[in-house]
Amino acid sequence: MDLTKKYTHSHQFSSVSDKNERRTWYVLLLTLVTMSVEVIAGTIYGSMALLADGWHMGTHAAAFCITLFTYRYARKHLHSGKFSYGTGKVGVLGGYTSAIGLGIVALIMVAESVHRLFSPLEIQFTQAIMVAVIGLIVNVASMFILGHEHHHHHHGDEHDDHGHEHGDHHHGHHHEHQHGHGHHGHDHNLKAAYLHVLADALTSLLAITALLVGKYVGWTWLDPVMGIVGAVVITKWAYGLMQQTNPILLDASISQGYQEKVVAEIEKDGLTTVTDLHIWKISADHYAASIVVVTPSKDQADDYKQALQKFGKLSHLTIEVNYC
Repeated sequence: MDLTKKYTHSHQFSSVSDKNERRTWYVLLLTLVTMSVEVIAGTIYGSMALLADGWHMGTHAAAFCITLFTYRYARKHLHSGKFSYGTGKVGVLGGYTSAIGLGIVALIMVAESVHRLFSPLEIQFTQAIMVAVIGLIVNVASMFILGHEHHHHHHGDEHDDHGHEHGDHHHGHHHEHQHGHGHHGHDHNLKAAYLHVLADALTSLLAITALLVGKYVGWTWLDPVMGIVGAVVITKWAYGLMQQTNPILLDASISQGYQEKVVAEIEKDGLTTVTDLHIWKISADHYAASIVVVTPSKDQADDYKQALQKFGKLSHLTIEVNYC
């Protein structure tokens, strides 16, 4: 038997999705075409509204470029061995970066809205409504292209959604384990791109409402107020995305309850004691565990591995056994 093959395994826990990358490319091209048309039309017809929205589209194009760069970087280094646990966190970092970008956009929206609230500008309602409608159509189309199956729900730590075979390390020996994934799991990178177009669609919808009311009722103050409302909602989305990605990037521990269940399983013989335990995320969907046990029994690391197979979240398991 080839012991090297048996006891060596991959440390790759990335979920690089070609489908999601293609979706982002389509949305980027749609955004660039719309941006070019608006900038050219705005220049020819002297429309500041068209020009402003065209350049605004450019900020979203930049965000999509971050998303695409992240996918390409993760794929390039997929098997390079440059990263201890693969490139699983690259997409998470891309999502976190885009969340910061969303937050900055929200701050700019608030500043501009407050300025316009106290220093109103003359609004060309018909032209502005046309631009907002174009923006809404483009962003709704982009939302459908990106898809929405990954963006409505959150999985808590206690939801066991992965079934993996587990490997272990015992005094320096490497044991093979396989990772079979039926889906790509949480793609924070794609979610960030989706939130960008969702935020822009919300902004366009609020703008259309405010402009229609302003045109027919005369409430011009509603336009900047809607801008502030949109900024608050976008800030909430950005903060939510940061809350999801931040713990992964900072190697936050899994929930206390999950750790207690792992300890209880190992110590159920009444002889073994867990003296050190770390369980943390190494990608958006995978956890690593490092466990040190002290026992007077003759149990081997493989015995503890078998006992922990029910904990499907533990994709990479390292166990040190000390006999006492």
